[in-house]
Amino acid sequence: MAVLKVIEILANSDSGWEDAAKQAVSEASKSVKNIKSVYINEQSATVEDGKIKNYRVNVKITFEVK
Repeated sequence: MAVLKVIEILANSDSGWEDAAKQAVSEASKSVKNIKSVYINEQSATVEDGKIKNYRVNVKITFEVK
């Protein structure tokens, strides 16, 4: 049996939600090892002058504790 832990990360990107999710995983992997999955909990965006300016994601990252 594996012991798993879940952390929540907020990330943003100028180019899209997928990029924001990738950045969240990339940043988390600097200090967390054995990442197993990512769950996109929430997506949002900021709008300026009728255009999306910034994409935001709230992700849950699951990793194995050894």
